[in-house]
Amino acid sequence: MHTLKVGYPGNLLIDGEFTNSNTKEENSFLKVLKWKFSKNPQRAEKKKENYKVATIPNYNFINSDQNMIVWLGHSTFYIQIDNVKILTDPVFFDLPFIKRKTELPLASENLINIEYLLLSHGHRDHFDVPSLKVVLANNPSVKILGPLNISTLFNEINYKGEIQEAGWYQQFKSDRVDFIFLPAKHWHRRGLNDFNKVLWGSFYIKGKNKSIYFAGDTAYGKHFKEIQKTVPHIDYCLMPIGAYKPSFLMNLFHVNPEEAYKAYQELHAKYFIPMHYGTFDLSDEPMGEPEREIRKFFQKQGSPEHLLIEPIGKEILI
Repeated sequence: MHTLKVGYPGNLLIDGEFTNSNTKEENSFLKVLKWKFSKNPQRAEKKKENYKVATIPNYNFINSDQNMIVWLGHSTFYIQIDNVKILTDPVFFDLPFIKRKTELPLASENLINIEYLLLSHGHRDHFDVPSLKVVLANNPSVKILGPLNISTLFNEINYKGEIQEAGWYQQFKSDRVDFIFLPAKHWHRRGLNDFNKVLWGSFYIKGKNKSIYFAGDTAYGKHFKEIQKTVPHIDYCLMPIGAYKPSFLMNLFHVNPEEAYKAYQELHAKYFIPMHYGTFDLSDEPMGEPEREIRKFFQKQGSPEHLLIEPIGKEILI
């Protein structure tokens, strides 16, 4: 597999665990306990808020031949570029102990003819076994692209099809559209004994005339400037904006809206499409705060037309 960044030595393993840098990652279990036993200062505001992301029922986009991006909630996107159908981090249902707050625009089994399934990492709100079973049952020829060791998670599904794994700055083998796996500042855990055993990352998708960056889950870091040096042209930046409070814990894994905007600027992207908000209640901030905050930053910079916030199911033609 081709590595694009000249001189990049590959992802470092320390004691069998992937890292974000050259030191072993902190296990944040104690910070999680601190959060669970701390009072949320925005609890009353959060309880009072009446916010819900709108969904437009739409069964038509799956049969269209136009280049488009369709948000399906959280970090799940349907992307069509140069007649290649792509799905990212599919999560269609409730998560364990966390209810989904939004509807899908179509029945999940109607997502058919998907050629590439992109998986950014193994957390349960991105790698959801029931959702993956639906995708694989209705798209038996789909090619799965993901980080190093992601195939180990498919033991839960008993899937024997094609899975390509990549480290950061590596290009997957593909037809008609290019896929490059890039860094993110995050971590992995699904069970008690698998801390950072699976890599995490982001994707660059390049067609003939359009390019898309899918950030996965990430904290803010120097990797955004490094990514820009490797892929200097990004038309559409799909960036998380939610799950950032309390900051003493969440800033280890997630950007807040201000950091998301800064990352978008450092990537030199043209358009910003937010994700990872409004679908699941994962943190302390009110559900509508991420959208309100990211709108403020684009208004302040005088470029609201570069922020593309649409209902779930609405086609963004590219």
